[in-house]
Amino acid sequence: MTDLTSLRSDGAVQVKGWCPGTLRPLAASDGLVIRIRPPAGRLSMAQAQGIAALARRYANPMLELTNRANLQMRGVDPGRHAELLDALCTLGLVDEDVSSEARRNVQVNPLWTEGDVTPHLALQLGELLAGRDVPELPAKFGFVVDTGTAPCMRNTHADIRLERHVDGVLVYADGADGGLVVAPWAAPQHALALSRWFLDAGGAPAGRGRMAALVRQRGLPPEWRPTPVPDRALPAPGPGPQLAGQIVGLVFGLVQAETLAALGACGALRLTPWRSLLVESASRLPTCAELITDPGDARLRVAACTGAPGCAQARGTTRDLALALAPSVAPGHLLHVSGCPKGCAHPKFATTVVATDHGWDFIRRGTAASLPDYHGLDRAALEQRLREETAHVAPL
Repeated sequence: MTDLTSLRSDGAVQVKGWCPGTLRPLAASDGLVIRIRPPAGRLSMAQAQGIAALARRYANPMLELTNRANLQMRGVDPGRHAELLDALCTLGLVDEDVSSEARRNVQVNPLWTEGDVTPHLALQLGELLAGRDVPELPAKFGFVVDTGTAPCMRNTHADIRLERHVDGVLVYADGADGGLVVAPWAAPQHALALSRWFLDAGGAPAGRGRMAALVRQRGLPPEWRPTPVPDRALPAPGPGPQLAGQIVGLVFGLVQAETLAALGACGALRLTPWRSLLVESASRLPTCAELITDPGDARLRVAACTGAPGCAQARGTTRDLALALAPSVAPGHLLHVSGCPKGCAHPKFATTVVATDHGWDFIRRGTAASLPDYHGLDRAALEQRLREETAHVAPL
């Protein structure tokens, strides 16, 4: 694992190694961070409107969609956490205990339609993972149920993937070139068995580790890879109509509680790992400034974390800068603006800008933890560098 603190001289960065939940919140400079993990990635109309009301009452009314398709509240008063939990329990959005919540890390292809096996698989897998006889996996270990007509979540972070196959469901390890085809009803159990192999093979020393790293290191047993993983995959869908409803983009994945309630009044909501929402069966959408309905909108070309002052580890404000730089990002490119080397908003390669105590570091193509190509730039220099780089670098 990369030592992030060795890459910056202006202060240590604390890597938690786990994600917050409802039962185990994260303390931030603006209060507790609560992360809601909806079963199968879906909120009913009542749940969406209920969360909006709770955000207005207990938290910052601006909610956040994460790149794991979760919904996050910030600014919760620790003294009112118990009240909020009771209300979330009433909505059916709290797990039995912390361990069950942490293990139920399942992302779901949001494009499924009525009669599709996807939501059933996701719910079954989530229930298995929340069981008491499941081994303790690393906190960031995750599963993807991508059983649509063709997979569209190959670029999302996951350790075990389930995809549709002509003979059933293909279960395979992230980073592997082959997997095992099983009947749909058996896929969740096989996914769990593959996670046990990961632990038995030493994939999580000291409680941390990822499947792809283990596959690179020692390979996968032949019995887990008899069927090749197909090359065919679809890109992540942008804003616009789908068979199941309409996808709306959100600037940095942020949505006002009032807007969430208005969307929830249009239909049930499916959370996506692309920081967008699919509104089921919606023929009309509310008119709200933060909703992106044009797939060519430049704001979709930037990613940014909370930044200062919301995050104590951030060395500068991020989102205002990202919006200012968005027009300089060419179509097909992505700019990631990070407040520190952790890179929470976008952990994959991109053109990346990182705040430091001495200005902005610029990384041509890498993550926030990569060694920078240029140090201590101001905004004007960033704009110039960005125009030059995106004019010559192929799209991601």
